[in-house]
Amino acid sequence: MNDQLIYEQPLNEKTRSYLRLEYLADQLKQHVDIDHQHHCFYPLFSLSELTDRCDYRTDILKDIEKQLVLLEKWHALPHVDKHQIQTIIDKLNTAKAPLQTNERIGCHLKNDRFIAALKQRFGMPGACCNFDLPQLHFWLSKSWPERQNDLNGWVSQFKAILDPIKTLLDLTRSTAEFRTSEAPLGFYQGNSPQSLTLIRVRIQNSQGCYPTISGHKNRYAIHFVNFTNQKHTEKLVKFQLATCS
Repeated sequence: MNDQLIYEQPLNEKTRSYLRLEYLADQLKQHVDIDHQHHCFYPLFSLSELTDRCDYRTDILKDIEKQLVLLEKWHALPHVDKHQIQTIIDKLNTAKAPLQTNERIGCHLKNDRFIAALKQRFGMPGACCNFDLPQLHFWLSKSWPERQNDLNGWVSQFKAILDPIKTLLDLTRSTAEFRTSEAPLGFYQGNSPQSLTLIRVRIQNSQGCYPTISGHKNRYAIHFVNFTNQKHTEKLVKFQLATCS
């Protein structure tokens, strides 16, 4: 088991939304790779609801254009990995086309009668009984390759936003490397002359505490909480910090 965990705190609402969507995408990826029965529907419905509430395409397109301008500048610099930069540029350019349509993300999933029937009842405790959802139990009786194919089809409807969001978040994380830091009495405070979008904390589980992070684009604070008593720790905590712009 990995003795280190990375905690991430977004410093604006857009990054917060991107991280939620990335989390759901990762959950669905696990369900597509391994048969987890009906548990795949929870992240699928959460993803559907988030994209139904908000159309993320405008923000994603703006961020893609912003990154393309920056990457082109980097590409012109000497002593850089031009191949790697060009690969990212090509990936972002490819991601633009599916976002420039008028079709709402996930709209076909809403018209799927099987999915619609499940979604109505999944929020109810114990609502997956066979007398509530016989269609679910019929679907679960199919072979895993058949169900896996269905899952891939449902998830693919969100690919237009999930793929570029993953790339954009990876680029954000790459703007800062982890550096060793210390929090006397379990508290650390920092500031930055440039706007930050994401705070990342890497800490050993053996220290027995976890961080709670707050802040905005120029200032942030980290409190470390002892897991056993759920109180702020007063010991010296050693951790690694990355402040991403």
